[in-house]
Amino acid sequence: MNAKERYALWLEKLPLSDPLRQELQCVSGDEREINDRFYQEIVFGTAGLRGICGAGTNRMNVLTVGRATQGIANYIIKSGEDLSKGVAIAYDCRYHSKEFSELVASIMAGNGIRSYLFPSMRPTPELSFAIRKLGCISGVNMTASHNPKEYNGYKVYWSDGAQISGEISEGMLEEIQKLDFFDKFNTCPLEKAMEEGLVVMIGEEMDRSYLDYVKSMQQHPDNELDRSVSIVYTPLNGAGAVPVRKVLTEMGYTNFHIVPEQEMPDPEFTTVGYPNPEDPKGFELAEKLGKEVGADVLIATDPDSDRMAIEVPGEDGEYHFLNGNQTGAMLIAYMAQGMKETGRLPEKGALIKSIVTGDMGAAIARSYGIEVFEALTGFKNICGKIHDVYDKGYSYFFGYEESIGCAPGEAVRDKDGVCCAMLVAEMTAWYRKRGMSLTDGLEQLYQKYGYYSEDQVSLVREGAEGAALIGRIMDAFRDGKPEAFGPFKVERMIDYIHGYQDIPASNVLRFDLGDNTWFAMRPSGTEPKIKFYYYAVADNRQTSAGRVEAMKAAVDALIQTIR
Repeated sequence: MNAKERYALWLEKLPLSDPLRQELQCVSGDEREINDRFYQEIVFGTAGLRGICGAGTNRMNVLTVGRATQGIANYIIKSGEDLSKGVAIAYDCRYHSKEFSELVASIMAGNGIRSYLFPSMRPTPELSFAIRKLGCISGVNMTASHNPKEYNGYKVYWSDGAQISGEISEGMLEEIQKLDFFDKFNTCPLEKAMEEGLVVMIGEEMDRSYLDYVKSMQQHPDNELDRSVSIVYTPLNGAGAVPVRKVLTEMGYTNFHIVPEQEMPDPEFTTVGYPNPEDPKGFELAEKLGKEVGADVLIATDPDSDRMAIEVPGEDGEYHFLNGNQTGAMLIAYMAQGMKETGRLPEKGALIKSIVTGDMGAAIARSYGIEVFEALTGFKNICGKIHDVYDKGYSYFFGYEESIGCAPGEAVRDKDGVCCAMLVAEMTAWYRKRGMSLTDGLEQLYQKYGYYSEDQVSLVREGAEGAALIGRIMDAFRDGKPEAFGPFKVERMIDYIHGYQDIPASNVLRFDLGDNTWFAMRPSGTEPKIKFYYYAVADNRQTSAGRVEAMKAAVDALIQTIR
């Protein structure tokens, strides 16, 4: 069935009064729009669904969410798990998030599966924490993370608190694909489900447990910290506002400021547009407030508060963005040193990083005797590998990837922007006690481990045509097997398409160009883009940065020849 046929079927099946049908009537005759909405079913990819809200098989709506939920419920039932263990459900500030979360709860209840539902938005890391705390079978968070306002998403977790992957993800997908969008799914009205104990509302008690865990991650004693440091924080109108403010206030940070325009929930993200703290533009209002109060650090989290990024003041009086590799490396060094000084550094510690994350954090970890393991991109893979490192006799120390995501403790098996915000505040206070800034601390690490430079370039191509072009770009680099990129000879190409060593198969290419200079490329699993990651290290900043720029130019020259 092609896009036009699917479009006609939805018009036929949807009731006249259904808002989805009315939306589809508005695009009648627009072949490009119809094709984009129906050329595929919304992909059950990186731990769930993510897409633009609207009518169509390639959109987030009650039919796509309902179908996915019934499929997941069928999988849970077939797994033989005790259904009373339940599913934890959270949501963020986006359009339809609350509606979708209640739909998930009602379908789970209709299938005899208990749900633990948060009554208002909560951060993703708290959901991961709650799954383990409650002993749930699974978990769902309705969030599109850092995507633009038009998007929503459906993150799925398993009993270990990590996002689903492997056999579980494939099993859920198989059950989902057995269903039609217009099947009559098992549902139970929310009020009835609550009366019968199939939906249990959770909130303050779980909040308290999660925040106590975050506070327990403090690395240095109070007498080594100057808690008068000035901190500016923006939740980018998302779920981090309450927990970050509460935990830092309780820990005694007396000079804490939250960006007022971005404190309250706003599904339009009016003041920021693209609510991704990985984009320095998201710090515009934080920078303004930071200059007013003389902030020592600016902290931002995305709408579901799993990602966290920082900016630090420079000698030029401006704030400068630290990328995920830099922030991750600083946290690794800070935590490893703190654990070493207090005798808590594990004898066989394990750092888990993604295959496209830079090498500085790994070099720091190894200097403390911590073993480094690699995983595919995404925290479903990074935290999903915790079991493997335990089986090998290691203790989990830290997990991170270049896209400003860190999991500093095993109680949360996903990126934890709330805990990382606390650790950055503490790290700032620790350096201040020694008369240093975070900028000084990073420079100190460069002097010790080498000047690591990196950059990431994302080529965005929307819709079916864009997806086809991204495929041709990957094919050109893979099948063409370039021998050189500009002045750099290819010493090794690693193609992960069929797996590599203990890394599962994935559409990723890595090119090693000598002298610890390399780049990797992969299509995003959640967004219409292809990402390029560039890395180099040298004994001075100018040389390493020059290598990165030369790589980028050479790679771009090849991309321009692909149509």
